[in-house]
Amino acid sequence: MASEAELKAFIGRHRELLSKERNAEIERTALLLTNCGPKLLEQKGLALGSLSVVGINIGLGGKTLVELERPTAFHTSQLFPPHNFRPGDLARIEENVSSNTTAKKSAKSKKAPSAGAESPHTAEGVVYKVSDTRIVIAVDSSDSRSDDLDLPERCRVLKLANSVTYDRMDKALSQLEKTCIPSSRQSSDKGDYELTPLIRVLLGMSPPSEKIPIAELKFFDESLNPSQQQAVKFSLESQEVACIHGPPGTGKTHTLIEIIRQLTSPSENSINEKQKRILVCGASNLSVDNILERLLAIPPPERGKRTLLTATRIGHPARVMANQGVLEATLEVKANKSDQAALARDVKTEIESTLDVLAGKGKGSKKPRGSERKKMWEEVKALRKEYRQREGGVVKTVLGESQVVLATCHSAGSRQLRDHKFDVVIIDEATQALEAVCWIPIFKAKKLILAGDPMQLPPTILSIDKHKKNTPGTATPKKSASTVNDEKKSQESMAPKPELPKEDEGTSPSDTDSEAESVKGDEIMAQDTTVEVSEGGSQPNPKPETKTRKEAKKRTGLRPPRTLETTLFDRLERMYGPDIKRLLNVQYRMHSQICQFPSKTLYASKLVSHQSVRSHLLKDLPTVSAFTASKDEDTIKEILGTPVVFYDTTGCEYFERVDGDNDEGSRCNENEAAVVSKWVERLVGAGLLPSQIALITPYQAQVTLLTSLLRPVYGLELEIGTVDGMQGREKDAVIISLVRSNDKREVGFLKEKRRMNVAMTRAKRHLCIVGDSSTVKHGSPYLKKWLAWLEAHADVRFAEFDSI
Repeated sequence: MASEAELKAFIGRHRELLSKERNAEIERTALLLTNCGPKLLEQKGLALGSLSVVGINIGLGGKTLVELERPTAFHTSQLFPPHNFRPGDLARIEENVSSNTTAKKSAKSKKAPSAGAESPHTAEGVVYKVSDTRIVIAVDSSDSRSDDLDLPERCRVLKLANSVTYDRMDKALSQLEKTCIPSSRQSSDKGDYELTPLIRVLLGMSPPSEKIPIAELKFFDESLNPSQQQAVKFSLESQEVACIHGPPGTGKTHTLIEIIRQLTSPSENSINEKQKRILVCGASNLSVDNILERLLAIPPPERGKRTLLTATRIGHPARVMANQGVLEATLEVKANKSDQAALARDVKTEIESTLDVLAGKGKGSKKPRGSERKKMWEEVKALRKEYRQREGGVVKTVLGESQVVLATCHSAGSRQLRDHKFDVVIIDEATQALEAVCWIPIFKAKKLILAGDPMQLPPTILSIDKHKKNTPGTATPKKSASTVNDEKKSQESMAPKPELPKEDEGTSPSDTDSEAESVKGDEIMAQDTTVEVSEGGSQPNPKPETKTRKEAKKRTGLRPPRTLETTLFDRLERMYGPDIKRLLNVQYRMHSQICQFPSKTLYASKLVSHQSVRSHLLKDLPTVSAFTASKDEDTIKEILGTPVVFYDTTGCEYFERVDGDNDEGSRCNENEAAVVSKWVERLVGAGLLPSQIALITPYQAQVTLLTSLLRPVYGLELEIGTVDGMQGREKDAVIISLVRSNDKREVGFLKEKRRMNVAMTRAKRHLCIVGDSSTVKHGSPYLKKWLAWLEAHADVRFAEFDSI
């Protein structure tokens, strides 16, 4: 059982790491705002300049929605240039700056980019909606500065460090501390700090309870394979927590839908005494929307059998996928359609008409000034208060009638869910979410189900732990003087650890190799006691038990995380061993040859291909029928009949170059880009649609280069992105450009096996790798194995692009 000292150390370490992460984000944004002029900020996607306000409206929660676009007076095109603004980002609206000197001066005057704006000519808020020509910023009505918005005629929008998520995680950690350590509470603190069995298990204060067996379980979806059925049964039988390990293409979402249906349908199974309320969360909006879309696709029940499943999605409609059914299920749309919303709409209309007057809208209208303006803002303030009260009642009713509520982990801490409790919380993509953000929804439920794959990318971490241990196969980069001093200071409390290698933009510190330290890879996978399924996916074959239980006992214990990359899924597996999870081991995405290497190296050869995909190839697609009918067998096999192709650039001197300052810039490889372009040309020429192809590369500079070469030819349908951006996606044909080629045989974060696992498991029918084997194979033991496997099993071709 975890002691009070262990609990304090665990929570304290989380606070320390989150503080570093928050500071890293603020520092990065502040540095850019300080050192960059307006033009450079726009080029980096952190600013949109020369905008004008085209509308001020009221959104959910009484927020002021400020709409901005590029006026034709300042721009030849109203389309925004490439930028990094996404719904949920923190942003500042301020007077447009055209001088670099002014920009630097104004940026230096701010202690932090998220500091408040004092002038009524500026406003801070959250990006509510972004289109190609318009950006909408939601300014919180509780912010006193929004009481008198007098924005300039010509504005710009700056992206700032977002502290809201960190505030919610800090709040969750404080609640956790007060819940499990009563002495940390103040006498005046009257909060609800119930130490539930779930919290006790998650913190190692008590072991998981014995499962409640279900004798016979009738599945709604009879197509579930044995491993999926076992995962569903395991999740229902577990009393506090259950983990589902879903490798690529194994139908993790499919399995979660069955679990949700079982939990919300007591009339057809005897496992529930009553209908259960479920909170479904995810690390990203996309994962939540995918589950919602599947729930909405469930056919309506037969009359008298059960009620229709009611689901509500929390979050801005602009954040959810552009599917009408999904949009209709959002809280905002449902609230606006309810009977109680009519009075709230009247108040909203009155607020918006007053705001129009204040903005000087209408022919010949002038903005009111002085006492008249002040009086009108007082009216807006009073109306907003009334609107929030009426709207609060509507929201409470809508959510109260919902069996399933869906939100991101972060959004589960919003005020709409403040007083709501659930029977079960399900967290999808749990291996991509920080543990602290998972605690936000955990406090709202009695039972937890986690789903994810520890062998894919972990959460993205900006702050780099400069005291990581050396691992075999990991080159130690040269340290700066400050790093050496930091390490000397840390020797009293911990073993010295070298600085991490430099990273590419937007990547996590997992970009150093985890080859030796990964306890969640081959070792635990080999010990997994889940059922093993034959390639046909027919009958479960129980695997004999090993010494798993003894090793699980050794692992049990609450330990402070070394980095924020240690997710809740990881920690529970380390504490309780593989008995805490069930593996989905039949994949429905990849040709068996594409699946072979990741299955062998990362999933202990347990991941098998379903018969429906085991031998499917590009030549089987209907779009290539004209090509296959007119070409000989050798040509068809060369282009459309080979599942794995490797264009080896060894000896071609296709060296990488750095795009940026010194060694810290992102990398690109122009010759590799030419090879990729030629292969895309041949695939499209054979009948593949650009929408069936994805180009993946670990480096943003290579993404930019490939985009400049191929977008004008194939348009937006051809997907080009980084490995991180492709997680959770799939395409018929995937081309990977490895980029790295140098005399020093340096590969940077290519050595991270989880990143490469994501890259090579996106392909369904065809995987093409372009890279320099003489450089890449020296990056890590994992890469050496991969290159050896490619030599033995792939169609290896000479990469001189003129001959492709």
